[in-house]
Amino acid sequence: MGISLGQNSIDLDLGCLYELKNGRKGCVQALGNAFGNLDAAPYIALDGDDRSGAAANGENLRVNGGKIAEIKKILIYTFIYEGVANWKSADGIVTLRCPGSQDLIVRMDEYSSNQKMCAIAMLENQNNQTFTVEKLIRFFDGHEPMDRAFGWGMRWTAGRK
Repeated sequence: MGISLGQNSIDLDLGCLYELKNGRKGCVQALGNAFGNLDAAPYIALDGDDRSGAAANGENLRVNGGKIAEIKKILIYTFIYEGVANWKSADGIVTLRCPGSQDLIVRMDEYSSNQKMCAIAMLENQNNQTFTVEKLIRFFDGHEPMDRAFGWGMRWTAGRK
């Protein structure tokens, strides 16, 4: 399964919060160099940080399909790392591909919010074989308010790239 962010002109980042079945929680994102790992917990990995928007493939999050039974849920998000929160000019497209489901495509320039963070979708374990996908599109002032809204309960500190 993959989630990709194609973008231009601003530093728009892709990431996720995750909760494993053993209770471990965390995030995968470029901020704080938390790129994850496909072969070990959390079984989710970000392929890089496209700071310029020039990469043809943007940023991609991948989930190890062989480890679905280890994952309880994943909250996919994107955020504007640098610059004014202007989603209309972000020119970002988030595409979520999950085998057996139709692609979920979110064009970020269709939304007008002055908040820098957007929860895109919630993936929840379904019978240890696949994920249910719920499209969210909810905006927040940052990681901590988004965390609280979805009840993750993590402690947050300022990070940098």
